[in-house]
Amino acid sequence: MAVEISELKKGLEIHLTKLWNSDVSIDFIKHLSGGACQDNYAISLTDKKINKDIVLRTDKGASLLSSLSKADEFKVAELIFKAGVKTPEPILLEEDSKIIGTPFFLMEKIYGKATGRYITKDRELDSYRKSDMVRDLAENLAKIHTIAPNAVSDEKLVQKLKYIPGSEYTKYCIDELRSNLDKLPEAHPAIELCLNWLEDNKPSVDEIVLVHGDFRTGNFMMNANGLQGILDFEFAHFGDRHEDISWLCMRDWRFGRLNKEVGGFGERKDFYECYEKFSGKAVDPFKVSFFEIIGNLRWAIGSCEQAERHLSGKDKGIELAAIGRRTAEMEWEAMRIIEEVTNAI
Repeated sequence: MAVEISELKKGLEIHLTKLWNSDVSIDFIKHLSGGACQDNYAISLTDKKINKDIVLRTDKGASLLSSLSKADEFKVAELIFKAGVKTPEPILLEEDSKIIGTPFFLMEKIYGKATGRYITKDRELDSYRKSDMVRDLAENLAKIHTIAPNAVSDEKLVQKLKYIPGSEYTKYCIDELRSNLDKLPEAHPAIELCLNWLEDNKPSVDEIVLVHGDFRTGNFMMNANGLQGILDFEFAHFGDRHEDISWLCMRDWRFGRLNKEVGGFGERKDFYECYEKFSGKAVDPFKVSFFEIIGNLRWAIGSCEQAERHLSGKDKGIELAAIGRRTAEMEWEAMRIIEEVTNAI
């Protein structure tokens, strides 16, 4: 955790009381799971301006190099919330690290669970899983993809979201992977082979839009009443809409239900049809496969990077070490998809 709970409580009460010109009292604060890179805290407070429970979101010891700053993630959350996406309402951005030790933002607390096992297997969701889960996620993803670069007035944010013209985009993705691979302390010939295939089979990109960047089981919260909210925009960027579809379909996010290729709960055909209905845009299966290969390579390299944080001593943690062992799985999956696509041509 970035700070002790008692220090966090005190610092927030003083800061929010001054900021909101109101006697803010924090009645409850609890550290939540935030994964390898994030820290989240559930907070209940007494204040005349805020009558809802909130979540404080901040970085853990070190973020991944490709993740957005807290300020930029907050701005993206605002864009997505205003686009009508079902997501927690962004409330406050604080960029001054002196308050709690790191920059942070506050957002509405939503209720439900986001764990992979719950989304894919828990009986509480059986009815929703069979009826509307695929539809609701496809509809909200289509809304995210309505945000185009020219609709974002903040030029600095556009730069942070790495706008690349469609004619150059797939080459940019491959070059970025090669660059990140070259920074690793060991060789990965399987990844090199896959990158060569991607280079030889680049599809065109018809439109650049805002993509979530980590749209998968584990990053949306649900309960028996259905989808409660899309979470975690730290990897948002401008890109091809097929990236988000492919990331949701990746084997690693099916949590054991490998026959359900959409997040461990749905069928590709159903998701593609729902997405096309809500977006008015056709889904190209080859582009999904292309970006699914890229996604597996990105995750393979990312898992190496996280393991290196542990091995270097910069950020010791069994979770980081364990993630590093997953690299070979993603290498195998990328090669399997290439074989599948090549045989289908």
